[in-house]
Amino acid sequence: MASSIENEKSVNAVLRISQLDALELNKALEQLVWSQFTSCFHGFKPGVLAHFEPEVKAFLSLILWKFTVYSKNATVGQAILNIQYKNNLSQTEKYQPLSKHQKLWYLIFTVGGRWLEERCYDLFSNCQQQSFCKIKNYISFGSGLLKLCGLLNFLIFLRKGTFATLTERILGIRSVFCKPQSVRQIGFEYMNRELLWHGFAEFLIYLLPLINVQKLKLKLSSWCLPIAGLSNSENTLAAHCRECSLCGEWPTMPHTIGCPHVFCYYCIKSNFLFDMYFTCPKCGSEVHDLQPLKYKIEMTELRV
Repeated sequence: MASSIENEKSVNAVLRISQLDALELNKALEQLVWSQFTSCFHGFKPGVLAHFEPEVKAFLSLILWKFTVYSKNATVGQAILNIQYKNNLSQTEKYQPLSKHQKLWYLIFTVGGRWLEERCYDLFSNCQQQSFCKIKNYISFGSGLLKLCGLLNFLIFLRKGTFATLTERILGIRSVFCKPQSVRQIGFEYMNRELLWHGFAEFLIYLLPLINVQKLKLKLSSWCLPIAGLSNSENTLAAHCRECSLCGEWPTMPHTIGCPHVFCYYCIKSNFLFDMYFTCPKCGSEVHDLQPLKYKIEMTELRV
C-alpha cells in the first residue's frame, strides 16, 4: 500500500548543475572507452582506424546506448547521479519510462547525427556533380541551424531548468531523480584546513620578497662569528686578508669598504648594486667608501 502511494507521488525535478554534470560524465565515459579501444591497436600499422573512426565510434556508442538508455532509461552519468529519463509526454505526474520509439529516436539523434556530421564531408568530397554540392550545402546549413537551436535551447534551459539538450526537448524526455534525495551531512573541516593553508601560503608569498634574506644572514654570521684583533691600517689589511670575504678566493682587484677586510671588486660591486645597504659579512660594517687596496697582495705570500 505504501509503495503504491509512493509511485503515485509526483517526481522531483533535477537541479541544473546535476543535469550538466551528467552530460559531462557521459562525454568523459565516451573518451575513456575510445582510449581503451584504441590502445588495443597500438601494435598495428599507424592509421588503421583513421578510415573507419566515425563508424567505430558509432558502434561503441550503440553498445553504450543498449546497456544504458535502452535497458535502464538513463545514461551512465545519470545513473551515477541518481537520475533517469521520464516520458514527459504522458499526462500523469507519476514516473513513466521511455517508450521504445523515444529510445530509438534518441539513438538516431545522438549516434546517427554525430556519425553524419563526421562523415558528411567525406561522403560528398569526391562528388563534383551540382546536385551533390547542393546536398552538401543543405547539410551544412542544417548543421548550423541545429547548433543555433541548441544554443537557444540551452538558454531556455538556464531559465527554466528542464531539457538540457535539444534532443530531450524534441523527444519529450525529462531528467528526474530515481529516488527521493535525502539530506546530506557535509563536513567542512577539510575545507577549513585548505583555506587556512592557502591563506598562509599567500601571506608568505607576499611577505618573503619584502625580507632581505641575504642581509639577515650576514647579520647573523657577523654576530655568531665575530672577528677581533685586527687593526685598521692597510699594512695589517694586506698581511691578514689574503682572501675575499665573500667568495673565499684570492682577491681579484682587491677593494675595501672602510673595514679591515678585503673583497674582490666584482663581488663587492655586484652585492652593493643588489643591496644598497650591504654590510660586511665578517664585521657587519656598511659600505662607506669603496676604494681599491693601495698595497699589492702578492701571490708569493701564499707560500709564507
